[in-house]
Amino acid sequence: MAATGFKDYYAVLGVSRTASADEIKQSFRKLARKYHPDVNPNDKTAEAKFKEVSEAYEVLSDADKRKKYDQYGQYWQQASRAGAGSPYGSPFGGAYGSPGDGGFDFSNYGSFDEFINELLGRFSTPGGGGRSSYAYGAPGGGPAGPGFGYDTAASSQSFDQEANIRLTFGEAFHGAQKRLRIGNNSVEVRIPPGAKQGSKIRLKGKGPMNPYSKQPADIYLVVQLDTHSFFKLEGDSLSAEVPITPDEAVLGGKIDVPTPDGSVTMNLPAGIRSGQSLRLRGKGWPSPKGDRGDLLIKVVITPPGTLSDAERQLYEQIRASRTSNPRQDLTNTRI
Repeated sequence: MAATGFKDYYAVLGVSRTASADEIKQSFRKLARKYHPDVNPNDKTAEAKFKEVSEAYEVLSDADKRKKYDQYGQYWQQASRAGAGSPYGSPFGGAYGSPGDGGFDFSNYGSFDEFINELLGRFSTPGGGGRSSYAYGAPGGGPAGPGFGYDTAASSQSFDQEANIRLTFGEAFHGAQKRLRIGNNSVEVRIPPGAKQGSKIRLKGKGPMNPYSKQPADIYLVVQLDTHSFFKLEGDSLSAEVPITPDEAVLGGKIDVPTPDGSVTMNLPAGIRSGQSLRLRGKGWPSPKGDRGDLLIKVVITPPGTLSDAERQLYEQIRASRTSNPRQDLTNTRI
């Protein structure tokens, strides 16, 4: 089965689906400066990231494109080509990718095949000794347009299909039960704990009929994970940033930090630097085996916004009596 090729442009720019045009612009400018090729010469990873954020901004900054993207998800370009006059309306009955339930609706079609045929503008029928098949997200596209391939293969070619399902951070972490409507059928789907961005959930025998094997294909639900206001999931690692005061950084001590299971007390070593990470074992993301990964807490030294008179006097005393100079080794730095 080919990959879906779908990109969550909101996740690429690090904004919510309800972000304003100004928020989208600000996030793009920040990321564009960070990954611009002039700032990262000969860095292929940064160059690819720059292209990705530029692509995301091109879509989300255009009100019409963003509306279609929000409505049709990975099929927004095909929906644009199909036009508003399509007798089928929204390919997912208006429920595709809705934040409320993460579901979709194929009820506007007699079968999943009809939906695919509408997108491709052709029917998949055997002929001329070949076997026609769908290829979702085929790199480089094909005769049907970007993101779709249409090739001939043996009768063993998979007819499995993919569709996106959006989950909140909590649903992905704890697991969830989702009721989805596929055609005229209502299907109960169990999302196991620990689903991640791009995870695939198999719905066996819920796809279109394979005309060669006479067996129903499978549908794979590809998880699209909403962002969280505090926690971040990158690969298998769950992380979070926690602010600390300058005196906590110098003296160390105990601080309370949030975890997915609630607040815990963490030991802060004296002399910790801003940006260093501390590990809380067993407090991270669930794995398919049922165990838990680690939570990485990144500390950020945050000076107070306002000072009382007593605090200011104490800081001035520290400055007057300070013996160390953290910039001493930079004195003779030149280019």
